[in-house]
Amino acid sequence: MVSFVALLVTGAEILISHPRFYWGETGNSGTHPMFTIPIPSSRDTVPSGYSYVMPDQNGWSRYLHFEAAWVLVLTGVVYLIAGLFTRHFSRNLYPPPVDRNWRAFRDVFAKHLRRAPPDATESRAYNAVQRTTYLLVIFVLFPLVIWTGLALSPAFDSAVPAAVNVLGGRQSARTLHFFVSGFLVFFLVVHVAMILLAGFKSRMRAMITGHVETPSERI
Repeated sequence: MVSFVALLVTGAEILISHPRFYWGETGNSGTHPMFTIPIPSSRDTVPSGYSYVMPDQNGWSRYLHFEAAWVLVLTGVVYLIAGLFTRHFSRNLYPPPVDRNWRAFRDVFAKHLRRAPPDATESRAYNAVQRTTYLLVIFVLFPLVIWTGLALSPAFDSAVPAAVNVLGGRQSARTLHFFVSGFLVFFLVVHVAMILLAGFKSRMRAMITGHVETPSERI
């Protein structure tokens, strides 16, 4: 969580230095952008449509972004190894046959729209939407954000050019990195919101201690 927040803050600072996105191998202030984030830039050489520039924090933010990324990768590797060793992914996250249909997803969304309180089963197991979302985040979004982030490194581009070319070039990798990061932020916001709706104190206690209180224990 600490590394993710550090990546989010430093990534925003890096974005401010050049809030224009391109597709292909090259892209600069003289290139027509694919799209532009409507914010002032921190560099007067980057056209943004604003008459002023933001403070340039590009130096320290790039260093911290790189360091925080490796913290995320290392903790992710530990989590992946532990999940495979304990069979957490297959036992707790892989949807059972009864949840591999649209009806299971529809029932979960319908229950949330009705603001129905969670039952005892949901306190001890993930529903179909949670299982699918967590698997996508763990095995699709996080690997993709790491891959596209590495593709922005000239050293990685030089060592493994095929891994960058398959993304369409370094500027394409930067654009994909931006969108994947946005999906991860969206997941974080929804995840925290659902925890608040389900009961922040009880959910946080369960996540930290691994113990879920029963009604008799609360009494």
